[in-house]
Amino acid sequence: MKIKVINIDNKPGKEIELSDFVFGIEPRSDIMARVVRWQLAKRRLGNHSVKTRADIKMTTAKMYKQKGTGNARHGSAAVSQFRGGGSAHGPVVHSHSHSLNKKVRLLGLRSALSAKARLGKLFILENVKCDGKSASLKKKLDAMGFKNLLVITGDSVDLNFQRAANNIIHVDLLSHAGLNVYDIVRKENLIITDDAVKLLEGRFVWV
Repeated sequence: MKIKVINIDNKPGKEIELSDFVFGIEPRSDIMARVVRWQLAKRRLGNHSVKTRADIKMTTAKMYKQKGTGNARHGSAAVSQFRGGGSAHGPVVHSHSHSLNKKVRLLGLRSALSAKARLGKLFILENVKCDGKSASLKKKLDAMGFKNLLVITGDSVDLNFQRAANNIIHVDLLSHAGLNVYDIVRKENLIITDDAVKLLEGRFVWV
């Protein structure tokens, strides 16, 4: 597929060819949902836990004799029936992450990129340079109609552009190596710098 490249001043430039294998497939919403769940599951700390009777420091002596008291039979006072006792069957520290096939993850990424392209929310940007001031960069982005966007950069990024973009709300800057499905779908617009396109397409050469 072909797409017009624009610059930071919203002026059209050259036309480049994007790989249909990456940007032109039929989006799979089910695969994107699986990848997002996989990403968010890895972020969960899983450190919620409670003390069991083994963690409670309490005497292990029998509370009273087994028979003849008229009360129920009890041994340890650290059980969950008594105040200060441990919890039974409570949450324990564990990881929520699960495995997901690499080809499924890459299919989800291709689907997310293709979905943005199909909706007309994908833009290729060249000459990503600015004076380093957030106000001037925001003014240019507002003129282009970008309110909520993700910018994907190549290996080298203009420090002034990075400094200015970091102070603008709803504008995220991400390297091509860290591109993921969750960040793509949570933003309305996706901007990829011209030097990041080939680097991004190179991730799918072996598929």
